[in-house]
Amino acid sequence: MKYTDIAIIGGGLAGSTAAAMLGRAGVPAVLIDPHQVYPFDFRVEKIGGDLQLARFARTGLAESVLRSATLDGENWIARFGHLLDRQPSRQYGIMYDALITAIRTEIAAPAEFIRDKVVNVATSSERQRLVLSGGEEISARLVVLANGLNVGLRRMLGIERLVTSFCHSISIGFDLVPVGRPAFPFAAMTYFSERPSDRIPYITLFPIGNRMRANLFTYRPADDPWLRAMRRNPVATLNAALPRLRRLTGEFDVAGDIKIRPADIYVSTGYRQAGVVLVGDAFASTCPVTGTGTDKVFTDVSQLCNVHIPAWLASDGMGEEKITAFYDDPVKTECDAWSNAKAFNFREVSIGSGPYWQAQRWARFLGYLGRGSLRRLQRPQAASATRPADHFRQRPHAADRA
Repeated sequence: MKYTDIAIIGGGLAGSTAAAMLGRAGVPAVLIDPHQVYPFDFRVEKIGGDLQLARFARTGLAESVLRSATLDGENWIARFGHLLDRQPSRQYGIMYDALITAIRTEIAAPAEFIRDKVVNVATSSERQRLVLSGGEEISARLVVLANGLNVGLRRMLGIERLVTSFCHSISIGFDLVPVGRPAFPFAAMTYFSERPSDRIPYITLFPIGNRMRANLFTYRPADDPWLRAMRRNPVATLNAALPRLRRLTGEFDVAGDIKIRPADIYVSTGYRQAGVVLVGDAFASTCPVTGTGTDKVFTDVSQLCNVHIPAWLASDGMGEEKITAFYDDPVKTECDAWSNAKAFNFREVSIGSGPYWQAQRWARFLGYLGRGSLRRLQRPQAASATRPADHFRQRPHAADRA
């Protein structure tokens, strides 16, 4: 029997971040995951925005981890084939497996990593018992379930999942390459849908190393033939859906595999139990379109490791009343509510057909246009970049400028 204070099940973003934080705080912890090196997974591919970066900073890992990412520096905002604004940007592009590797590098004693799979877990108000597939047993004061979409262990504990929106959105990831030019004329770009009938909120283009990564989002059923067309003939399908995108990108091609991932929105039920706490997607999911899933992970883990675990370990036992304090944490509940509301609002403002949602789309368009115009007035030298001839001027890639 191996003894520890915290046993973390699942070594993705939430679990690896928690292990690194606890190790830095001097808390004995064990991170358990089947993968010594995290495999490719189409999940988080960029971290950015002042709010999200501030939440990442509260984990204490942001500065070191983001050294492995690619900063864009500027993001074009566009719609209807028109450049609306060139925003200063702090988006960091990084593939999910590379992100996890960078975070796991920060795990230090007394935290440790065990490559194995948990096959059984029994909880109580005192100590928790885990059985690994290799036969080893672990006794911990607290179990942190951070195993994302895996439901087996949760059901073993009587924790179920309530889906509130099936196939709420679908994310599509691929590499975009310029045709006939060495680089695109922008460091990064967010291009909003031209027609709500296409059911595409936006496509975001951003650098990861020397690659231009594309994340395209759509609100469609999982069996929609459009998805098959996108996989088989992505350039023609994308040009049909966003016909004026090429005014800004020029001719392009799609390189490598196309990853398609549907996302349900769900919440857990029956989770207020002694000895175990759920974080990240293990607790509740959100819509990838909004980009708030990462905010939820950083909020969950920073509140748990910075606030609650130190308080819980200061006294005996790990009863339900302790665990409840985390789920009722106002910082966590506010982030959860904000993320969930944004998921449904973004869907409606993107594809809603009523006059209210049409007005919302035009308000957003005019807002970006107004901010862009004001920015150009403040920086007259930037105005020339909006002329069509300048769209195809060769500029150094963001990774080359770094």
